[in-house]
Amino acid sequence: MEHAKEHEACPEQTRRYCVERPIYNQELLQGQLHRRQRTPQTLKQKIAHSCRCTSKKAKSHLYSFLPILKWLPRYPVKEYLLGDIISGISTGVMQLPQGLAYALLAAVPPVFGLYSSFYPVFLYTFFGTSKHISIGTFAVVSMMVGGVAVREVPDEMISLDYNSTNVTDARDTKRVQVAVTLAFLSGIIQLCLGFLRFGFVAIYLTEPLVRGFTTAAAVHVFTSQLKYFLGIKTSRYSGPLSVVYSIAAVLSNITMTNIAALIVGSTCIVLLLIGKEINDRFKKKLPVPIPMEIIVVIIGTGVSAGMNLNKSYKVDVVGNIPQGLRAPAVPEIQLIPAIFVDALAIAIVGFSMAVSMAKIFALKHGYTINGNQELIALGICNSVGSFFQTFSVTCSMSRSLVQESTGGRTQIAGALSSVMVLLVLVAVGYLFEPLPQTVLAAIVMVNLKGMFKQFGDVTHFWKTSKIELAIWVVAFVASLFLGLDYGLLTAVTFAMITVIYRTQSPQYRILGQIPDTDIYCDVEEYEEVKEYPGIKIFQANTSLYFANSESYASALKKKLP
Repeated sequence: MEHAKEHEACPEQTRRYCVERPIYNQELLQGQLHRRQRTPQTLKQKIAHSCRCTSKKAKSHLYSFLPILKWLPRYPVKEYLLGDIISGISTGVMQLPQGLAYALLAAVPPVFGLYSSFYPVFLYTFFGTSKHISIGTFAVVSMMVGGVAVREVPDEMISLDYNSTNVTDARDTKRVQVAVTLAFLSGIIQLCLGFLRFGFVAIYLTEPLVRGFTTAAAVHVFTSQLKYFLGIKTSRYSGPLSVVYSIAAVLSNITMTNIAALIVGSTCIVLLLIGKEINDRFKKKLPVPIPMEIIVVIIGTGVSAGMNLNKSYKVDVVGNIPQGLRAPAVPEIQLIPAIFVDALAIAIVGFSMAVSMAKIFALKHGYTINGNQELIALGICNSVGSFFQTFSVTCSMSRSLVQESTGGRTQIAGALSSVMVLLVLVAVGYLFEPLPQTVLAAIVMVNLKGMFKQFGDVTHFWKTSKIELAIWVVAFVASLFLGLDYGLLTAVTFAMITVIYRTQSPQYRILGQIPDTDIYCDVEEYEEVKEYPGIKIFQANTSLYFANSESYASALKKKLP
């Protein structure tokens, strides 16, 4: 807002500026301007116009729904193919151990992690708009799925009339049904949001909220893997205070630690950390990252089979991995009412993870992504994949970085990585049956390293914005102690409250000019900044509306003499 006084004379030696203009109000402007004449349309005309179909419009919608039709015919084979092949192999090598490991987080048998690393990845090739992200199993979403599966099918629900093997099989079967139905429902929610053009909802999941939430999820994931890492038999907990209960259960049974499992797991962690350090330090010199995860899986499987760790030392192993793919099956629809809220949370978190990574790569490589189409693509991956026994998936940060850094240029790389998983499923999956579960726990724990680094956000936000720090802390604490579903809801609610607070408590400043520049700053902050006589520049860092109109007027009166 500017306030100017007229002066009869503006001598060059005493005035550098002279502002003279009439003062307008809304009525005066409307009196001088003429509105454009528009012919109003009836509801029938609007519907007819929206339903009108031309060949150009149909082609545009088809290309929007199936982006592969647009880029595949223009695919430069000589320029892109070799990079996509190397990237696809590198990403596929990571897909295998992560699929097995994250199935443990989802509380389902490991083979279902392989299913979830094949069908959704292949489908995304046709429907996704990002050229670089790797769709599949992801620790945070897998943890959320596991929490729901354990809550709906606790160990105590299965009848004690079964022997130990049948109890495990019956429990796993029911938990798979919950996980599959959850994937179906979250996919349907994502599809609906995509078709209704609700891609903008991601803006409410701000960076501090997402980072605080994922940091808390990392703590959940880490504590859930302690029992596998130590070879301890404890129940799995879900819901509020599940982290506390899990840690208490592990500590109370710490004397039952399986020394062989601990040694194997610790060795794997050391090897994985060394491998990651080498990849980080020499990433510019290495043609592709060292696939330390699959190396550890192969070594662990070989040692377990050679020393018969399962029978000789009671080390839990992956167990049966059936060859081939399962026939399609309809999810258990009757479970939907009990898991609807959880499916909504998983749908939003999954989309947020995928679209945030997709935007990073799109900005880096100079192309655009469509948020609504990403919702549709994820919805198809989850809903269609659920008929083939997959659980909820989203973008993996670690695999996406590998897919991009190893030369991947299109989703051909993602399709090739899914084909590698398919080959394991139909041909060599049985070879991984002796793999100790402690190896998978080690893989999960080491992959949390990047998320645990996010604790450094506290010092960053403390220096930059106390409000964003508050959002991070609330998201972390609520998700840690209330569970990931209620924690996310609490964090989003708090973030929206901060939006209201910020718009009702803006900063008001009087601006002055830095001498000999065209830069204007707060006159109360800097000594060099000077105002010019007769000119007042009043600045508010928010839009003016009913909730802050009184504070705006009050601040204006205080700032002006």
